Amino acid sequence: MTDQPTQKVRLDKWLWAARFFKTRALAKTAIEGGKVHIDGQRAKPSKEITTGIELTIRQGWDEKTVVVNNLSDQRRGANDAALLYTETEASIELRTKRAEERKAVNQSASFQDHRPSKKERRQIHRFKEQNL
Repeated sequence: MTDQPTQKVRLDKWLWAARFFKTRALAKTAIEGGKVHIDGQRAKPSKEITTGIELTIRQGWDEKTVVVNNLSDQRRGANDAALLYTETEASIELRTKRAEERKAVNQSASFQDHRPSKKERRQIHRFKEQNL
């Protein structure tokens, strides 16, 4: 799947080709913002990567640790992009665990589905007055 005779590709191009980011500009911004690390070290967008390198990519709430399998500087379909990397087992487990924790927190939070009625407002005022 290597599209170049050379075995190196710029980090921002690879992230774009692997469909982690929609544009190269977004990939560059994420790299400069410290959201992408190569083997635990911050990287620059122009850093040339090779196969076997471990990348840590933070997107929103999720943090993925992937190992580069193939190189490409051309963006293709999602099936082809998935062949460029392999996510580590520890990363998958950690992401699912954190997603479940977020879901549990959101379910436990109680949200009112209506504004307080006149009776409920009076009860709130009485409660506030008693606890001052």
